[in-house]
Amino acid sequence: MIEREETNIPKTVLSPSSGNNETTFEVGLRPQTLNEFVGQDDIKQNLSIFIEAAKKRGEPIEHVLLYGNPGLGKTTLAHIIANEIGSQIRVTSGPAIEKVGDLAAIISNLGRGDVLFIDEIHRLNKTIEEILYPAMEDYALDIIVGKGPTARTLRLSLEKFTIIGATTRLSLLSSPLRDRFGVTHHLNFYTEDDIKKILKRSAKILHVEVDPEAFTLLSTRSRRTPRIANRLLRRVRDFAQVKSDGCVTNELCADALEMLNVDHEGLDQTDRRILETIIEKFSGGPVGLSTIAAATQEEIETIEEVHEPFLLQIGFLDRTPRGRIVTENAYKHLKRDIPTTRLL
Repeated sequence: MIEREETNIPKTVLSPSSGNNETTFEVGLRPQTLNEFVGQDDIKQNLSIFIEAAKKRGEPIEHVLLYGNPGLGKTTLAHIIANEIGSQIRVTSGPAIEKVGDLAAIISNLGRGDVLFIDEIHRLNKTIEEILYPAMEDYALDIIVGKGPTARTLRLSLEKFTIIGATTRLSLLSSPLRDRFGVTHHLNFYTEDDIKKILKRSAKILHVEVDPEAFTLLSTRSRRTPRIANRLLRRVRDFAQVKSDGCVTNELCADALEMLNVDHEGLDQTDRRILETIIEKFSGGPVGLSTIAAATQEEIETIEEVHEPFLLQIGFLDRTPRGRIVTENAYKHLKRDIPTTRLL
């Protein structure tokens, strides 16, 4: 089995990407059923209907595509779908499938109704992607044997299975591949109430005593992302065990978050530096993403995938055809004077 590719330790505590050291931690907190899964109510309702209908027909569920920002639960939902239909799940990622033989080895060993979860599916090699088309549509694998004039195509029949693809960049997915998914869902950022429910569930599993006020504090600073919420809970738990008796009080939680440089809006040092750079060097914008990256010495992908989505979500940054603009809300948060040109 080809394992999914993991990233290194997250660069900041508020990074929505998962690091190698967090995999076991996340698996232990992962809900096993749709009823246990908090948030994304519309998606859960639709999936429950699709799963129940597939069970009644005795067929595998249609291929599912999940997209959205990192840390919102795409991998968790894939495992829940497999668990709900009582099937085995195989996990891999787009970059991990390098050759046709890799893909053939995986899907030829899938049983009827099994689930193949492909993370970062937008990063699949184009050759691999074309081999995947008949596998998804006709449950067959076309393999070319030989070379030159003697080459011939063999078609291997496959068991009916389900592919669940996950991506953070839906626009990078080719139209032919995207069209072969029967079910497509976009995962949105969570509400603070949902984040609080997730934190309470995680604290119970981890046997951590947390004051109600501390749950509220954590939920407001978790960037509406479950992965970040659970990571902050883990960091605050460590702080409580070292500095106190292990109980996470509101005061202790506030001190821990201050040490982690997470402010009351959920911004970290990099978020603030991005906003301050646009204000100080580019008069609040508009300015292009590559220019921001050069000025802050951050990678374009890091700004675009980690920091910008949340800054846009909370209304601190605007996208325009000419570039990014810092909003009045951001000026107020950073305690900066709003330029008079913005008041006209």
